[in-house]
Amino acid sequence: MIRCVGGIVHDSNGRLLLVRRANPPGEGRWSVPGGRVEPGEDDHTALIREISEETGLSVTVGEWIGSVTRPAAHGVYDIHDYACLVRSGVLRAGDDAAEVRWVTGAILDTLPLTEGLRETLQAWGQLPRA
Repeated sequence: MIRCVGGIVHDSNGRLLLVRRANPPGEGRWSVPGGRVEPGEDDHTALIREISEETGLSVTVGEWIGSVTRPAAHGVYDIHDYACLVRSGVLRAGDDAAEVRWVTGAILDTLPLTEGLRETLQAWGQLPRA
């Protein structure tokens, strides 16, 4: 199992923060920001780092929302998703993100998402509220 984290971030208007993956897995598809937990990191530290690298935003990590597993080239990704709140920063695509944006529900429905993302967010009550 490869431990990973994801950040579920809504803005004050209820839009959801998504990144378009620049690299495999999910290259070209949209997902919540996140990535692998590096040796010596806990989930919160990894998530703060990943969101900063991918979006330019600094976040406070909140409650655990849920976990999913996804196939990996060499094993299984064990992804733990947390609610996050933006503290500061300027939104910009960086690191593994080809693009980053706040999306409404209508926009979400038009994007090529990573497998199972919409269904998982819906089951967790985390779809965009706008």
